[in-house]
Amino acid sequence: MTGIVYKSTGSWYTVKADNNQIYDCRIKGKFRMKGIKSTNPIAVGDVVDFEIDETSDAITGSIHHIHDRKNYIVRKSVNLSKQTHIIASNIDIVFLIVTINNPITTTSFIDRFLVTAEAYHIKAVLLFNKIDTFDEAMSGEQLFLQHVYTQIGYDCLRVSAKNGSGLDQLKEMMQGKVCMFSGHSGVGKSTLVNALEPTLNLKTKEISDLHQQGQHTTTFAEMFDLTFGSKIIDTPGIRGFGIVDMEKQEIKGYFPEFFKLEDQCKFNNCLHKDEPNCAIKKALEEDKIAWSRYRSYLQILEGDEEQYRNDIYAEGRNLDLE
Repeated sequence: MTGIVYKSTGSWYTVKADNNQIYDCRIKGKFRMKGIKSTNPIAVGDVVDFEIDETSDAITGSIHHIHDRKNYIVRKSVNLSKQTHIIASNIDIVFLIVTINNPITTTSFIDRFLVTAEAYHIKAVLLFNKIDTFDEAMSGEQLFLQHVYTQIGYDCLRVSAKNGSGLDQLKEMMQGKVCMFSGHSGVGKSTLVNALEPTLNLKTKEISDLHQQGQHTTTFAEMFDLTFGSKIIDTPGIRGFGIVDMEKQEIKGYFPEFFKLEDQCKFNNCLHKDEPNCAIKKALEEDKIAWSRYRSYLQILEGDEEQYRNDIYAEGRNLDLE
C-alpha cells in the first residue's frame, strides 16, 4: 500500500493511505541504517510504501520504501552540530512565523531559515503574527523588517490569530497547497492553525512571563487536512536553526539580493568579504542591501555557530538595521 506520513513520533509513523484509512506504521527491518544520515529517516510529508502486519491484533503496518522527495527542509541542531533533522518533505510553501517580541524572532534566525528554503527550492513567506499587540514602536520595527524582505522579493503578510486580521489572504495563499508553519516556540503556530481551522483545537500555551519565551506545545511535526483545500504541517518550535553544511561559494547564491548583483563584482569567485571592487559591499555602502543580511551572510560563511548560539540565547536584541 502507498500513503503519506502525517505524523512522526520517532518510532511510530501515522500514515494516511490512498484509501483514506489511517495506519500506525514502523520502519521495517534495518531500513533505518540505509544511507540516511539524519536523525529521522522518515519525515512528515513523505510518500511511503508499507505492508499491513497481519500477525498483529491492532491494524499496523511496516514501511519498506520511501518515494523520491520533491524537496525537504532540513536543519542542523545547534546543540548537536553533527546531527541533522528533516523537518518535513514535499512542501509547496513554507510560512515562517515572525514575532517582534513575546518572543523575539532575530534577523539571523529569519535569514538562516530563508537560506535553507532557497537551498531546497521551497517558496518561503514571512508571516508577521500578533499585530494586534503592537504599540507604535513595535509596529514601526515590524514594517521596517517587512520593507527589508519585500525589497528582496519575499512575500510578507501581517496577521493576527487573535482578531483574524490577514487570515483570508493567508487562506488564499494556502489554497490547494501542502504548507508548513515554522518558527520559535510561542510565535503562535498552533493558535494560527486553530484560527484557520477551529475544529482542530490544537493545544496552545501562554508565553513564559519570566523569559518571554514560548513553551513547547507541538511535540512532533504533524500534517492536517484543512476544509478549504489545503494541508498544513504544524512543527515543533525551534529555538535555533543550524545550517547544514554548504560550500562557501554556494551560500551567496541563496541570498537573492546578492545573486542579482554579483556579476558586477570584479572577480567571478568573489565571496563579498575582502575582495576589491565588490558590488555587494558597494551596495551596502549605498544602503541598497541591509546590513543585517550581510552580517547573517558572513556568520553563515564563516561557520560561526558559536556566535549564533550566543545571539539566540541572549536576552533582547539590537537589530541595527540602518
